[in-house]
Amino acid sequence: MAGNMKKKTERIEENKDKRPYAVAKYIRISPYKVRTVLALIRGKSVKEAAAILTYCTKSGAEPVKKVLLSAAANAEHNKGMDRNDLYVAECFADGAQTLKRMQPVSKGRGHAILKRTSHITVILDVKNGEGDK
Repeated sequence: MAGNMKKKTERIEENKDKRPYAVAKYIRISPYKVRTVLALIRGKSVKEAAAILTYCTKSGAEPVKKVLLSAAANAEHNKGMDRNDLYVAECFADGAQTLKRMQPVSKGRGHAILKRTSHITVILDVKNGEGDK
């Protein structure tokens, strides 16, 4: 039994993604709003993506920029990579817990208000010579 568990953990370690990444959890903005911002930076270099997010007026730009710069710092500090060689390989926003609130309306009723939160993930990778961008 223990031998199978060791083999399983070894298989998981082999298949684990080695790319640098960063995750911001429970950000108080709807994932729908964040996904439009993430579409702007997908496939861009870190420097270009940071410039886009600096001048983007959407509300999701600020938390996405923080996650992007955190992923770049993780790549430099933990993996020893050069920030200039990195690009945004993957980025996505998943829904997190929803805060449920009530809005009182006429005749003693109440309407539900869903305050959505997001988990934002940015995964970076190194550019290959001519292939990736």
